[in-house]
Amino acid sequence: MQNSDTVNALRVEELLKGWGQQLEIETLAGEKGLRRIVSSDRIQKPGLKLLDPDLRLDKGAVQILGKTEIAYFDRLSAAEKKSVTGSLMSQDVPCFIVTRDLMPDKKLLEACEKHRIPLFSTKLYTGKLISMLQEILEVRLAPFATAHGVLMDIHRLGVLLLGKSGIGKSECALDLILRGSKLISDDIVEIRKVGPERLVGNGPERIKHLMEIRGVGIINIKDLFGTTSVMEKREIDMVIELVQWNPDTAYDRLGIETSTYNILGIDLPHLVIPVSPGRNTATIIEVAARNQLLKQSGGRPVQLFDN
Repeated sequence: MQNSDTVNALRVEELLKGWGQQLEIETLAGEKGLRRIVSSDRIQKPGLKLLDPDLRLDKGAVQILGKTEIAYFDRLSAAEKKSVTGSLMSQDVPCFIVTRDLMPDKKLLEACEKHRIPLFSTKLYTGKLISMLQEILEVRLAPFATAHGVLMDIHRLGVLLLGKSGIGKSECALDLILRGSKLISDDIVEIRKVGPERLVGNGPERIKHLMEIRGVGIINIKDLFGTTSVMEKREIDMVIELVQWNPDTAYDRLGIETSTYNILGIDLPHLVIPVSPGRNTATIIEVAARNQLLKQSGGRPVQLFDN
């Protein structure tokens, strides 16, 4: 597991390429500044504070200019416009987005072009844009980690399968897919901390829907089994670690012991399942997932042994 507690840098050009169509944005000025960095998941709307000589914008935050800002700027004198644009251009602004398809003042367009700060326009209303953009940035800029494993949806439970290379993670995942489970990612899982207690995993774009099966090669799960066999992303609910069976190791036989696996500061239920010839590992994983769902609903069969 490779952890990183820092947020990921997001270039404006990536925002434009990945979500520009969804956000309905088009470039008005500052195209040479598309490599600027969005480093904050906050979205700021300056409002009537534009004329404040001590105006301080959130560092690295996308700035939204709605009807209030555009109308206010239009009413300023030439000297005031120069002062406001000077204040805005001197700060760490990755980009401006003008809502409701409004046309910003010529002075603002010229300033953004000169200082290479992208200025976009969208047909969306301010509230809708902020809501959509917030959802995108909260996930994209969340603390990030990668894991060498397989992420599955098993009976609506997000299960991260870990284990040494060659232990049989992909083969187990394939067996589970044949039983109705869904693949999120094989080999590399990108994990983001969304909010204080949620971990969301997905696969890198280059290996999406792909799985390596030794002796067969690379297969495309979506093409072979259909769209219902894959998911784009999934919240992670538990971790199952596959290990080689060792007769000298004492494994939990009653389920009394509880173990957790920490990812980005969040503890997840953790099971260690020994693998050996003759054991149907996929069935055991499926039962483990069902048992975890039962525990979440309040059922604990092991309590029978405590009486």
